[in-house]
Amino acid sequence: MQEIIKGCINKERSSQYLLYKEFYSYGMAICRRYVLTEVDAAEVLNNGFLKVFTHIDRYDPSKPFKAWIARIITNTAIDHYRMNLKFSDHEDINTHANLGKGAVVYEQLAYKDLLDLIRGLSPAYRTVFNLYAIDGYSHEEIAQILNISVGTSKSNLFKARQKLQEKLSAAETEPKQVMGITEKYISTDERRA
Repeated sequence: MQEIIKGCINKERSSQYLLYKEFYSYGMAICRRYVLTEVDAAEVLNNGFLKVFTHIDRYDPSKPFKAWIARIITNTAIDHYRMNLKFSDHEDINTHANLGKGAVVYEQLAYKDLLDLIRGLSPAYRTVFNLYAIDGYSHEEIAQILNISVGTSKSNLFKARQKLQEKLSAAETEPKQVMGITEKYISTDERRA
């Protein structure tokens, strides 16, 4: 990998191609969490790789390359989000009562179905959910990244979780009605009940 990175620093197209090929699927998985369409995901990924190739000389070889590239692609997805949304649907958490309940988990729920459920969230909810629950950012970091209040970040996470729980509950009672989740994900015992 270090040879490919050195080649990219020297702007060798063959090395850039190999790096792109090596991290395409990994980067695309990150992009798909933040955007709705494959076209937008490909755009974000390509913009991310452009930043990778432009700034690869800043990479610190003592740190994991995969984490470095993930950070760049995630930040590119956030930039895409900022450019396409004016945060008009944000509300502060203090205006809502805590209506949360225990999460429903389906052990056999496929990754694609979970991704579809997350994609069904509004852009604001989806972005905060991804940053907090998947990428591990704190609410303070999310507020700074998205230029929103900490309360808005918490509110959007709460609402995202609530919407996901509603969709999973609906899948439990009406499996054919929810974002591609079919009866094959409901156990035989649950179907008899």
